[in-house]
Amino acid sequence: MVTLEFEKNINELEKKIEELRHVSKADGVSIVSEISKLQTKVNKLLKETYEKLSPWEKVLVARHPERPHFFNYCTALIEDFIELSGDRSFGEDAAIIGGFGKFRGQPVLIMGHEKGHDTGSRLKHNFGMPKPEGYRKAQRLMKLADHYGLPIITLVDTAGAYPGVGAEERGQSEAIARSIDVCLSVSVPFITVIIGEGGSGGAIAIAAANRVLMFEHSIYSVISPEGCASILWRSADKKQEAAIAQKLTAQDLLKLKVIDGIIKEPLGGAHRDPKEAAKALGDTLERELKSLQSLSPAELVRKRQEKFLAMGRS
Repeated sequence: MVTLEFEKNINELEKKIEELRHVSKADGVSIVSEISKLQTKVNKLLKETYEKLSPWEKVLVARHPERPHFFNYCTALIEDFIELSGDRSFGEDAAIIGGFGKFRGQPVLIMGHEKGHDTGSRLKHNFGMPKPEGYRKAQRLMKLADHYGLPIITLVDTAGAYPGVGAEERGQSEAIARSIDVCLSVSVPFITVIIGEGGSGGAIAIAAANRVLMFEHSIYSVISPEGCASILWRSADKKQEAAIAQKLTAQDLLKLKVIDGIIKEPLGGAHRDPKEAAKALGDTLERELKSLQSLSPAELVRKRQEKFLAMGRS
């Protein structure tokens, strides 16, 4: 597992535990008691460390290469998933994946950003940075879900929309704006969860939902800390200061009423126990869907629009 800077002490203890396990197997000796003591110490350190993460450290956790992505959660929670591709205008975009399936017996549309886990898949999915055709596909799928009266679930994990020349030539900003408009117009229950990074318009394009939730160690901002630092201080070295100023953590955003709730992660972050993270996500989605399904289509649209119009007002 990739070790983050602030996890070095924890990593050293975990290596000792692994060494002791090998010794125990090789020599036929039982050293369960010693392993148990070290594991207790590791758990204590993890708890203490993750309870006081700085905003920049939260950024590092949100970007952890082994953090669960869209496909991990989709595989764990959705039965009979059928992926739909293409925007019916230009082409397919693999940075946004979407399709229909059953979530705990309930037919839904699930859609989200996929970053990939290795070099090949990251290149295929463009590191989770969609181009205009990705957002136009998202619009098509949301309208389809609305037509059939199916709830929409979106999982956000992107550094932002792809900033390339080709994307701008094909109308990146227009595609994002129209995608937000569709989000605010559909008359079905709509839930968004920030599972890792929520970057700029690339995130909000599929996140203007009735309920916006964040995993405990995810981030949500209008620009990356590095980008913010480069603009304000003309140096990416000020990224840690920028992360503090941006109020990009789930805890800050809940206080500011930008999001509606926080999903607790397993001890040491979602990357340490993806199964437990998926269960926590599933339980939260089930609860939120039940509460939204009591609302009429008109109420869902009205409350969603009022929620976003109220942001920033005193």
